Amino acid sequence: MTASSWLLVAFPALGALILLVGGKRTNRWGHLLGCATVTASFVYGLLLFFTTTGKGELERVSDTKLFSWIPVDALQVDFGLRIDPLSVTFVLLITGVGALIHFYSIGYMAEDADRRRFFGYLNLFVAAMLILVLGNSFVTLYLGWEGVGLASYLLIGWYTDRPSAATAAKKAFLMNRVGDVGLALAIFLMWKYIGSTGYTEVFAGIGGQSPGVITAIALLLLLGACGKSGQFPLQAWLPDAMEGPTPVSALIHAATMVTAGVYLVARANPIFNETADGRLVVTLVGAVTLLIGCIIGCAYDDIKKVLAYSTVSQIGYMMLAVGLGPVGYALGIMHLLTHGFFKAGLFLGAGSVMHGMNDEVDMRKFGGLWRKMPITFVTFGLGYLALIGIPPFSGFFSKDAIIEAAFGQEGWRGWVFGGAAMLGAALTAFYMTRLVLMTFFGKARWKEIKSSDGREFHPHESPPVMTVPMIVLAIGSIGAGAFFALGDRLSGWLTPSLGELAEAEHTVLPHALIPYLTIALSLLGVLVAWLVVGRRDVPVERPERVSAVVKAARKDLYGNTLNETLVARPGTWLARALVYVDNRGVDGAVNGLAAALGGGSGRLRRMQTGFVRSYALSMLAGSFVLVAALLLVRFS
Repeated sequence: MTASSWLLVAFPALGALILLVGGKRTNRWGHLLGCATVTASFVYGLLLFFTTTGKGELERVSDTKLFSWIPVDALQVDFGLRIDPLSVTFVLLITGVGALIHFYSIGYMAEDADRRRFFGYLNLFVAAMLILVLGNSFVTLYLGWEGVGLASYLLIGWYTDRPSAATAAKKAFLMNRVGDVGLALAIFLMWKYIGSTGYTEVFAGIGGQSPGVITAIALLLLLGACGKSGQFPLQAWLPDAMEGPTPVSALIHAATMVTAGVYLVARANPIFNETADGRLVVTLVGAVTLLIGCIIGCAYDDIKKVLAYSTVSQIGYMMLAVGLGPVGYALGIMHLLTHGFFKAGLFLGAGSVMHGMNDEVDMRKFGGLWRKMPITFVTFGLGYLALIGIPPFSGFFSKDAIIEAAFGQEGWRGWVFGGAAMLGAALTAFYMTRLVLMTFFGKARWKEIKSSDGREFHPHESPPVMTVPMIVLAIGSIGAGAFFALGDRLSGWLTPSLGELAEAEHTVLPHALIPYLTIALSLLGVLVAWLVVGRRDVPVERPERVSAVVKAARKDLYGNTLNETLVARPGTWLARALVYVDNRGVDGAVNGLAAALGGGSGRLRRMQTGFVRSYALSMLAGSFVLVAALLLVRFS
């Protein structure tokens, strides 16, 4: 079946083409087609998995060439697909969770007049993401990479009547372009020094390159990963992406776009295995990002933005894991998979709350909703327990394994990376417990106020088309971690793609003690949140007299200010300087030459009077000048 693996991409791509070209004629059934195409890809992915696993085909790497894409002299790039355990794992995650989000969108977008076009964009997004993970070369990956960027721009800016949505979409697009430059430069270096961009050739030839070249390629790949996965210092776009509809938030933040950076580092593991410095930078970026996401998540009252910064933090855990090398590649992918279940469920749960609360996102206006939305409450609660790492839920198995691997590093690295990961677990428990308490428990504050558009709140449970996907994701939140971790099932499955899962050679804390410390700190975070929020009434108005840390967190730890100072303003000044040089220098020289020629020709034109006597006088004067010049030359 690997020869026909192109159908995985063809189904959603065809759906996007029909929905976006077909126009209003597809309005009545467009949403059904959008769901059907992604479901077809998921079913085909399952068939590919089960039919090839038994034959042992997925125990090795299989590249399928579809056609010659860029045949330019020595640059020969084929458009092909790579079927191996890593790509099939991502296919099942993208299409499985993506299909659930598509079905959820039927109910969530029911009142939107352009629902058909929305599903066309969703199909385009899934098709681009499948190209990204299935491509057998870095150029093919780059095609899907840019396709995902385009689709995310369209989806984040869906509400065209909101200036904030347009700004968020533009911000996401531009900040991703910064990372994309890094990925493009890495591909250029591969071509220059290795002579190919295909995975097989690059991975085979990378070991023969100088350490400087390898590190440069690795760091440029990391820059691309930071842009797409919202890692420091390019994380500021990701929370703003909440301006899009909630299904978009779930699709971007749970199973697809933000995981692309983790996939890139994991896929390029032969490159990162050759550079300890590159892996160290990846790990540092992950550790810093997970703490940034946790700290900011503690200060927000917007339910979607709290979950957005939670995603920033959890992707930080994944980057930390893959930065550990053979010790952590499979662990990062395992956390990526479990995160796909519980974070998608949490976002859909937040969308369900918004659906019943006039699209309100301010948690201070919620309270006591568990009675009105029991299914949403239960499914959201299961995702919450998985996220904060309470056993036996899925997040415990994946996050705890990363924390153990971080503490398994030698010397200061073990304390720094392990300490950051464990502190992040405590902060995650705090801000997620705060979110659950403010939303589902306590006083029903919505009874005393109105929404921002003046309507009264009438909270109610969402329809089955929305709750059923939430229930399915909740089941994954419960059991996915144990299924992947027990017996090293997932790491063994991924061995052909990522290599054997290595054991940490050192430890700064006993491994048997780490799970108990992590759980204890998580429970401490729950307790502190209950003491701060659960025991007292939450004011509807956000208090302004807060500590300096809270003020900084409310301003995203000045991440936007940092980007504005270091990138945006210097870029603006440089652009203005270049415009000045272009206007005064380049255009000035061209215009000055033209003016000189025009002025000179005008003066010469005045000499053409039309009188013969004038021309005769000019000839006589010229003759005198010529004779004088000849005499000067003769007697000099």
